[in-house]
Amino acid sequence: MSSAASRPAAGPFDRGHTDDLMSFLSASPSPYHAVANAAGRLEKAGFRRVEETAAWDATSGGKYVVRGGAIIAWYVPEGAAAHTPYRIVGAHTDSPNLRVKPRPDMGAQGWRQVAVELYGGTLLNTWLDRDLGLAGRLTLRDGGHRLVNVDRPLLRVPQLAIHLDRQANDGLKLDRQRHMQPVWGIGDVHEGDLIAFVAAEAGVDAEDVAGWDLMVHPVEAPAYLGRDRELLAGPRMDNLLSVHAGVAALASLADRDDLPYIPVLAAFDHEENGSEADTGAQGPLLGNVLERSVYARGGSYEDRARAFAGTVCLSSDTGHAVHPNYAERHDPTHHPRVNGGPILKVNVNQRYATDGSGRAVFAAACEKAGVPWQSFVSNNDMPCGTTIGPITAARHGITTVDIGVAILSMHSARELCGAEDPFLLANALVAFLEG
Repeated sequence: MSSAASRPAAGPFDRGHTDDLMSFLSASPSPYHAVANAAGRLEKAGFRRVEETAAWDATSGGKYVVRGGAIIAWYVPEGAAAHTPYRIVGAHTDSPNLRVKPRPDMGAQGWRQVAVELYGGTLLNTWLDRDLGLAGRLTLRDGGHRLVNVDRPLLRVPQLAIHLDRQANDGLKLDRQRHMQPVWGIGDVHEGDLIAFVAAEAGVDAEDVAGWDLMVHPVEAPAYLGRDRELLAGPRMDNLLSVHAGVAALASLADRDDLPYIPVLAAFDHEENGSEADTGAQGPLLGNVLERSVYARGGSYEDRARAFAGTVCLSSDTGHAVHPNYAERHDPTHHPRVNGGPILKVNVNQRYATDGSGRAVFAAACEKAGVPWQSFVSNNDMPCGTTIGPITAARHGITTVDIGVAILSMHSARELCGAEDPFLLANALVAFLEG
């Protein structure tokens, strides 16, 4: 860990950044909402949307592309050469949750229920007995989309009373198919009821809805926690915390024409189930955007190769803080603590992409920002998770470093981090993007 003070000596963000993160989390119950909110913030900073189907020009300034639940944004300084390297912050917009099936209307014993499928590595018990809303997007017959957010108590996955399961506290066993279907009312089940309700909430006719991507979310708002409010509890920190920090960092560099690199934010969808999607890190979206930017500025394949060779990506995703009740599950010499600054994630088997050279880049950015940082490595007896980092490095041949914020309760419906860590991360990202 560095010896820097716990608050940044340089950089634009302070505790107000964490307040703003809480608003971003509340307003982003799905990847589609997260992307829309990120785009809105970038537009306020002067970025403009470009379409993948349109020809791109050589103009400088901030631009972004949206595809589904993914957004790629970049800022081209005035006079940037075609071979100018990129500095990329990578993140993902999706989180483990419950997602609505194609035939959602179901029920039993007089209860009306919604058929859901489990998305990602969901920590099942954290979804029990919570007030849940419903959000996502509707696809209309004309090909357009409509975002919808029912952000009030609508559904609940009721747990079996302990009187009917006396062994529940000795090891709860949940059947993913039978026990995780939420209730949303009583009475007879009628096919089409849920989508008709959601369509009305979105202000469209149910007959105009051709498809949907809907998911359940807890409606409890993010909140500061602890005697001194030094902790932050909330949903979807994995990984909207990094998306929010990346958007803020990139937006702060608008109109900076002295940058030696082209700063980029790449926020992908579907990381939680392997990234194998056209909006995931396994897909071609990032590579296409970077290449088209080179070629739009009159570059050749040689310029593209030079730009990629000098590019560095920080893959920013949440990691594990040391747990006070399960310290033995962590590596004995690596105990990341909340409010200790961002973590550098290392795994020699390439579950994370960090190497010594990447460590030096990250350490330099943190030093420049006056931000402390920590190292994370898994206990040898525990399997290590992974991120978009190794995928990005292998697919595009660019130097990639895995970092993030240390949290507790990862993949829970409600996660926990240090209240200072979000703005410490954002300041480190600014320093990295500045080069």
